Amino acid sequence: MPRPLRVAIVGAGPAGIYAADALLKSPMAATEPGVSIDLFERMPAPFGLIRYGVAPDHPRIKGIITALHQVLDKPQIRLFGNVDYPGDISLDDLRAFYDAVIFSTGATADRALDIPGLGLDGSYGAADFVSWYDGHPDVPRTWPLEDEKVAVLGVGNVALDVARILAKTADELLPTEIPPNVHEGLQANKAREIHVFGRRGPAQAKFSPMELRELDHSPNIEVIVDPEDIDYDEGSIATRRGNKQADMVAKTLENWAIRDVGERPHKLFLHFFESPTEILGEDGKVVGLRTERTALDGTGNVKGTGEFKDWDVTGIYRAVGYLSDPLAKLPWDVESGTVPDKGGRVLEDTGEHLQSTYVTGWIRRGPVGLIGHTKGDANETVASLLDDHENGRLHEPTSPAPEAVDAFLAERNVRFTTWEGWYRLDAAEKALGTPQGRERVKIVERKDMLKASEA
Repeated sequence: MPRPLRVAIVGAGPAGIYAADALLKSPMAATEPGVSIDLFERMPAPFGLIRYGVAPDHPRIKGIITALHQVLDKPQIRLFGNVDYPGDISLDDLRAFYDAVIFSTGATADRALDIPGLGLDGSYGAADFVSWYDGHPDVPRTWPLEDEKVAVLGVGNVALDVARILAKTADELLPTEIPPNVHEGLQANKAREIHVFGRRGPAQAKFSPMELRELDHSPNIEVIVDPEDIDYDEGSIATRRGNKQADMVAKTLENWAIRDVGERPHKLFLHFFESPTEILGEDGKVVGLRTERTALDGTGNVKGTGEFKDWDVTGIYRAVGYLSDPLAKLPWDVESGTVPDKGGRVLEDTGEHLQSTYVTGWIRRGPVGLIGHTKGDANETVASLLDDHENGRLHEPTSPAPEAVDAFLAERNVRFTTWEGWYRLDAAEKALGTPQGRERVKIVERKDMLKASEA
């Protein structure tokens, strides 16, 4: 008797859910016996980056969950949450149950910054701070917020998120979903002066225009740009002409540079043409940041001028990019932090396709772009998978029945969550928010998430 094409997707963030959606929209899914998809997620809840990477004061972006919900509601999809790869289920295990496996794991670590002083007390990775304020269950419940003057290194949206959360008051963030431990931590925050540093100019900043403008919406944050940092060369002008978003960012920064500084209590400085060269320390603690002034070279890139400046800061957050973790049994490109692929097909060191194994999202192309950009990745990867299926290149699983997966996890004593369990967890978080007039309060502890998810 014919059976559905069985596909496992490891990672239930946007990239994995977009891959599931692409499979369900394929012609094959519309004909019997169709496709059957199981999503495996190491967290008890789905949605990955949206739940644990998007700042709590950005509910607009979190609205993407509504669209992802519609995908996971489809009867051809099952969710297995709180299941770790490879600890709970290995590649060999997955091969026994599925015709093909798609890896869509994201990036949770901070990319290294090669300057002295990185290991000093008071030097932090942005990814760790984001995990803390987003209520990730696997990080400490407290965060040291003792520094009055703080530096953020980087000019992308994560740098803006970190700077904005540090500059806002705890009560400004209270209407969001932040859990009690985060609100309590932010109440003790002493930061009053935040400096964001970029080594290139306004035209090269990687901010989204809307994210940048939102900085100025807080009644407590005075955004300050030095007029001397507004500078363009031929390469910068070409960038502005060819990139509408870059032009909008530059215009916003220009407007801020020419206005008078207001009286809002927390000052947030955006610095350009300042390349961090050293984190300064005494007795093992951060006491400052040294930067080298840079200048445009005509192409939009910069070169050092040999002019250095020391900044009086005692806390430093590096937001220079995320890095994915290697995946067991898969080849790995150390330099790019990705799994080598061609069209989404995982490539072994020999250049051959690792049979029935695919990648999509950040693990495939690195942590760049916005959430929606992973849709194109998913479509290409799924097209490769379906092409391999049509041409008989997929392997044959030994136990393709869906119930075999449940039995395997039960035998391993894996306490997994389901899509129905997410609805229960969702309802529990909303119930916590109702008495406070909030949409939800995020549940942080893994054991509490599991308890709320169970019938």
